[in-house]
Amino acid sequence: MICDERGLFHFVELKFCKANAVRLSPHQVSWLTRHRHSSSWILVKQHQNWGKKPTVLLYRADQAIAVKTDGLKTKPVYEGTNPFDWSAILDLITPI
Repeated sequence: MICDERGLFHFVELKFCKANAVRLSPHQVSWLTRHRHSSSWILVKQHQNWGKKPTVLLYRADQAIAVKTDGLKTKPVYEGTNPFDWSAILDLITPI
């Protein structure tokens, strides 16, 4: 949970994966789907093997079902490689 400068809260579900699949529980998918109109997000760090750089992908809460079923094949709102542009990610999560 992130609190912005205006005192508004933003929920971010943090995930880590090594392959295409993102392990979201049915409870997490349900919560994200129910709160899809609020500022709720899924932030996934994908570990890359064989010398590739790690990737961070950001999804909106309304993409939770697609992320659960299709994994990283789902088009993210943001995708970046290491070094990550955390400023750009936070600007998407907590727009002013």
